[in-house]
Amino acid sequence: MEAVFLFCTDAGAGADGKLNIHGIFNELNAPDFPARQDRMVLVGIVEWPHDLAGRIPFTVDLTDPEGKSIFSIEGHTDVEARPASKAPAKTHLILPLEKVMFPVPGHYRVRININGTELAGPSMHLIRS
Repeated sequence: MEAVFLFCTDAGAGADGKLNIHGIFNELNAPDFPARQDRMVLVGIVEWPHDLAGRIPFTVDLTDPEGKSIFSIEGHTDVEARPASKAPAKTHLILPLEKVMFPVPGHYRVRININGTELAGPSMHLIRS
């Protein structure tokens, strides 16, 4: 399994099957803490091994600088079976994160668990402005 995840302001799947990503970022500024971000999007592309198909569960945790989860998403994706003669199946994950509270300035990270495999997601720097 290969995966890439990013924070952005907006994303969507085009009619051509491509993922359109707008406003990629890895830092936010806030005048005071706790700080609230009204909306941001965690977007990712997962390419699946040919031998994996069916309903695949995932969890996403945004963790504070001490590693404590401050925002979680649980879900699943349906992966279609693909023969080895074709490109592997892929999933576009577009996960809106709304009204996220950041308790302190610092380095926040995303932990992603897909079907029991832990992946490191993107990180976010919260900076006092």
